[in-house]
Amino acid sequence: MDVVRYCAQEWLDECLRRYPLTPRFQQELQKLTLVICFRVAADPEWGIEKDIIFGGEVEKGYLKRLCFFNEDEARQQADFIMAATPQEWKKILRKDNKFLTDFMVGKITLVQGSKVGVLGVAPHANTFVDVLTQVPLQFPDEMSPVELAAYRNDAGVVREKLGA
Repeated sequence: MDVVRYCAQEWLDECLRRYPLTPRFQQELQKLTLVICFRVAADPEWGIEKDIIFGGEVEKGYLKRLCFFNEDEARQQADFIMAATPQEWKKILRKDNKFLTDFMVGKITLVQGSKVGVLGVAPHANTFVDVLTQVPLQFPDEMSPVELAAYRNDAGVVREKLGA
């Protein structure tokens, strides 16, 4: 299985493509209908020059989209926007840390939506992490200088397309 870059278009596309191949995802998320966004804080050392927002839209367990959002789209469409450093998101996606624990201690902040609402969807966090980790991920701190330069360039292209 190919390794894909974290927070890159190919990662979101591949996770969306694979979603229907794992019936438990739809079963475990069947009670959810929401748009949730995740803000990855800028970190130039990781090739992230400006914040990046990605997210997913789930309707009764069906993952309708998994994509990047610009700030306005996220604010208008998302039920929840959560923010953290790329290092924190890496810990969540590598399953070194749990979403709910890190949310409760403030490592993941709520930008939009209600805390009570987040606690209502938190039981599904592990499943959503599984959705986002269907393929092996390469994080920017694991990239060679050449790979990091390409990643930085690609992230700029994504932001340009979004008007961000």
